[in-house]
Amino acid sequence: MAEVDAEIPEEGEEGASAGTPKRRLAGKVLVLYVVLPVLLLAGAGVGVFMSGILGGDESEEVVAEVVPDPVFYDMPDFLVNLAGPPPQHYLKMRVALQINSKEAVPQLELLMPRVLDGFQTFLRELRPEDLEGSRGMLYLKEELLRRLNLATQEPIVTDVLFKEIIVQ
Repeated sequence: MAEVDAEIPEEGEEGASAGTPKRRLAGKVLVLYVVLPVLLLAGAGVGVFMSGILGGDESEEVVAEVVPDPVFYDMPDFLVNLAGPPPQHYLKMRVALQINSKEAVPQLELLMPRVLDGFQTFLRELRPEDLEGSRGMLYLKEELLRRLNLATQEPIVTDVLFKEIIVQ
């Protein structure tokens, strides 16, 4: 037991390292209670300044992008007989086209005979089963848009909108 007591230095001895733990603790306290809060406040200040909450530079103006109003073109009504075995089925359809600008309307009207021919040819080959469900409507819309873009040779039509579809 005496050997254990001999290894522990007394408080008054010169070889004791009693002051060293206090210095390490003092360094940690300095970092935790002084340096870290200063860094946090500086970072928060930079963040507030960069976000513009305190006013910032008011000379910057937000330029809103002007989106033109959509232009719609009503196509003539379609009434076609569908392919398939008897009894004969008919498709009545009203369609509106969404065009990218008002300036494209005369070009579309000039090419309308070609567009109508492409639509009629495609619609007469459809069977009543092709128009069932949302998959059939999506297929019809995509195919009409594809034929429109082929007929106009320039993509001036952005969407095909169904107003009425009746299959009898």
